[in-house]
Amino acid sequence: MFSITVRDHIMIAHSFRGEVFGPAQRLHGATFLVDATFRREQLDDDNIVVDIGLATQELGAVVSELNYRNLDSEPDFAGINTSTEFLAKVIADRLAERIAKGALGEGAEGLAGLTVTLHESHVAWASYERAL
Repeated sequence: MFSITVRDHIMIAHSFRGEVFGPAQRLHGATFLVDATFRREQLDDDNIVVDIGLATQELGAVVSELNYRNLDSEPDFAGINTSTEFLAKVIADRLAERIAKGALGEGAEGLAGLTVTLHESHVAWASYERAL
C-alpha cells in the first residue's frame, strides 16, 4: 500500500462533560497538528498517490472550518464531547466528502483509504481510519 501524508493545524476551544475529563470539563484551548494520510494499492498514471498540492489545499479548507472556533458554540457539535478521537473522525469524514465530489481530481478515484491523526502533544495523538 502506498501513502502520502499532508499536515496542517487547528486551534480550538472546547469543554467536556463527564468526570473522566477532570479539569478539562472547564473551557480550555487546544492546538492540534493534523495529519491526513491518503492510501492506495497502486500508483496512478503519474506514479503518485494523489496530488500533494490539492491534498494540502483540501485539508486546509476542512480545518479552516474549525480553526479559532469555540466548538461548544458550534451547532454541529451541540451536546457532543469533541474529543481528539471525535475530531479526527469529523475531519476524515469531511475530507472524504470533498474527495467524493472530485476535489482531489480524477487521480483520487483510486484512493483506498484515508487516516486523519490529531497530535495533541509530542506524547499523545489520536487517529481515525476509513475506507474511501
